[in-house]
Amino acid sequence: MLAAMTTANHRHERIGEEIAHEINAMLAGELKDPRLEISVVVNEVRIAPDMRHARVFVGARGTEAEQRGAIKALEHASNYIRHEILERLQLRRIPDLHFTLDNSQEYTERIDQLLKEMKKGNPSPK
Repeated sequence: MLAAMTTANHRHERIGEEIAHEINAMLAGELKDPRLEISVVVNEVRIAPDMRHARVFVGARGTEAEQRGAIKALEHASNYIRHEILERLQLRRIPDLHFTLDNSQEYTERIDQLLKEMKKGNPSPK
């Protein structure tokens, strides 16, 4: 039974990676919404065990307003994105896509910057 669970989990991960790859390909040229003109990248896709929902973690460079706009643009295009993924990956069913802003890269860069400044002995204000 454990092997079956591991296989199912691996399948979800693989499908998540394929979905992320396809959405990133669409972001590179097909999605023409002006709100997506800032740098937008899908970092990860996590699929629910029942395959009904997928959380799409999106990294976006820009102001907070631009980042929110990018998420809204992706939500607006989600039916098109789902249709394209269905065609490209030849799956029976595509989960509903839920887009979430992923700031983990920014946090990592900020922590790295703070650590470097501490080593130099001149911490900067927040």
